Amino acid sequence: MGLSPSKRVDAALRRAPAFAAACDAAFDRCLADAQRAFEGVRPYQLADASAHLHSALRASLPLVRRWVPSPPPRARVDGALRAAGLDGAGELSREQFGEFAAELFREAVLAGAMGAALVRAPAGAAGIVGVGVVSRAGAGAVGRLVAVYAAGVTAAVYLSLG
Repeated sequence: MGLSPSKRVDAALRRAPAFAAACDAAFDRCLADAQRAFEGVRPYQLADASAHLHSALRASLPLVRRWVPSPPPRARVDGALRAAGLDGAGELSREQFGEFAAELFREAVLAGAMGAALVRAPAGAAGIVGVGVVSRAGAGAVGRLVAVYAAGVTAAVYLSLG
């Protein structure tokens, strides 16, 4: 299938002009909210900034619209800050803020997509098993159908990430 889902989502976010514009707007808004007292975004501003980013990205990026129905929670914001290696920074530069945002929304999209796959696959598999029982199909045939269905759901989610 090529790139991993994480790399596909990261590439889709980073090459989207709407993502860069949303990051710049959120960064500028944080500076304005702090009355330009700082050169960058302070860690306490990141939860609010992620909500603004979500609002802008949901309107302009189908990937976020489909897989991230609400702004990332504070725990995910803190996790993205750590994952980007910025948890010790007193303030984030524009470039660091972009790295943080890419990490945050990459993980949020992946979590939303995998959550949807986990919800879809068991319901469909249960339907296949039910039809197999009613039609008295062999266990091997039903098992193969369930496996094919699960692979199809996984492939559909993967393809929708890019």
